Amino acid sequence: MNVPPAVTSGVGRAVGDVIASAAGAELRHDPIEPRTGGPAGNAKLTGWLGLLLLAGFLAECFTLLSLQAMLSAHILIGGVLIPLVVAKTGTTGWRIARYYAGAAAYRAAGPPPLLLRILGPLVVLTGLAVLGTGLALVPLGDASYDAIVTIAGQRIDALTLHKICFVLWLVATGAHVLARTVPAFQLTVGGSGRGGRVPGRTARAAVVAVTLALSIGTGIVVSGLPTSWDNGSLHGFDGRGEGIAQPRG
Repeated sequence: MNVPPAVTSGVGRAVGDVIASAAGAELRHDPIEPRTGGPAGNAKLTGWLGLLLLAGFLAECFTLLSLQAMLSAHILIGGVLIPLVVAKTGTTGWRIARYYAGAAAYRAAGPPPLLLRILGPLVVLTGLAVLGTGLALVPLGDASYDAIVTIAGQRIDALTLHKICFVLWLVATGAHVLARTVPAFQLTVGGSGRGGRVPGRTARAAVVAVTLALSIGTGIVVSGLPTSWDNGSLHGFDGRGEGIAQPRG
């Protein structure tokens, strides 16, 4: 099958744009507006939330190394991540809405690379799915092993659904992290940007502080929910705590 040269060049250009962005060689020019900073301020806020989310997800994945021993931490961190995911979804959603609503500054900033635009919704949906299914497991406890549906002879329970969501999230988010971590550091820790100082620093710091406070509160509430899960006697997981479900009874 012959692939038209235009398609080949288009795919190559799309991949090249992502690679350049991931390496930090193509930092997007975001116009700066008074008070909030406009697109430039939105990019900085999204960058800070993204780095906090990355740290949280790495900590959550670390607990999987010995889930039986770190189950309480796993549940606590899962709760902490919820407001961070919602906040970052809000900042990226705001940028998308402003762009497609025709706001001049956001139109001038332009969209992210095509492949990242395709990947973005997958990151959001799988992230919400893995947190939602994980949150449901807390009150369900041992009932997490009860079949929800049977497909082709395979029983699908709540725990299996959570694992499926996690794998899908890991693939989508892994690609997203590779593409966006360097730009996020450039915009935040590195202080990089174009066009000078970006207004709205105090407001952005306040949003991050409030989000962290809500995250801590949510983590405490979620970890305090009554559950039949118990560290050291986690039914359905092997002795190494690897999260391999075993048949009940």
